[in-house]
Order: sequence, then structure tokens, then C-alpha cells
Amino acid sequence: MRKTCVREEPVIRDNPVSFDPIFSQDSEILILGTFPSVISRNENFYYANPRNAFWPIMGVLCGADNGFSGVSEKKKALIDRKIALWDVCKTCKIRKSSDSSIKINEFNDVETLLSQTKIKAVFFNGKKAEQLFKSYLKEKNITVSLSMETLPSTSPAYTISPEKKRDIWIEKISLYL
Repeated sequence: MRKTCVREEPVIRDNPVSFDPIFSQDSEILILGTFPSVISRNENFYYANPRNAFWPIMGVLCGADNGFSGVSEKKKALIDRKIALWDVCKTCKIRKSSDSSIKINEFNDVETLLSQTKIKAVFFNGKKAEQLFKSYLKEKNITVSLSMETLPSTSPAYTISPEKKRDIWIEKISLYL
């Protein structure tokens, strides 16, 4: 008897919702990602995948070279260093954690966050975050005069070494700390 394999299409979850931003009125740097990964959504916090380079990089930038003990310490470290963190997408359709599958339903209100802070520079965690932010600006007819730079994605799916990612992130963000 011959077995037939049926390839199932990956599930696209409709309308998961991103996290609240981490910021204070004194924030001067904004790091924008695309949308939380499946692991992050399950853990209910940014960059929860232990293979993601984000928190080790932030550890170096925030003086926590040995890492962070938990979510509260991560939030405090960002706020103390005047770093804000958010994602461009508020809700979207997404296949697993694939940025390339994102179909925007709603953007986060980044304009309001910018108006409530002292942001001087925006850094994008990967090219897709930059692309989505530019779509947001165009859709809302917003012009911003801030320094903006795309950094290599900290995702383990982006295949440059974590050390190279760290070096680039530190070099660029340190100019604003």
C-alpha cells in the first residue's frame, strides 16, 4: 500500500498583537523591529529566542556584560540608557516568525511615541523593519528629520555571525549614547 504525503501549508495566524513600547520621555534612541517572533509572543516579551543576538548586544551597550536576570532588568537597562524599543507592526498576518510573510493590518503609532520622547536616532533591526517603517510614514503622510539607520537583523535566521552583528550594532548605537 502506497502512502501519500500531503504537504500542509504553514499556518498564518491572523491578527496577533505586538507588545507595548519600552520607553521613557527621556528616550533618545529608538530601536524598531518588525513584529514579535512566535517564541517572543509565547514568552510575552521582545526577542525571547535565546539564539537571537539582541539581548547580548544590549547587555554590552547597557553595561550588563553578563546578561540580564529577567524582563524587569532588561526594561530598566534600556530606559536607563535612554533607549526605546518597539515594533513597526501592531497587528499583522504572519507565517510563524517569518518577516517576509508579514501582511500589515495595522501599524503601531510611532508618531505619537516620537512626539512623547527626545528621540534623535532610529535604528532598524533589519531591512524589513526599515521597509515597514517607510510604508508607515508614507501611509500616514509623515515626514521625520531624524537620523535613521538599518542594522543587521539580530535574528538567528540572518546568517552573519553574532559577533559581527554585535560589533556593527555597538559601533553605530554608541555614537548616540
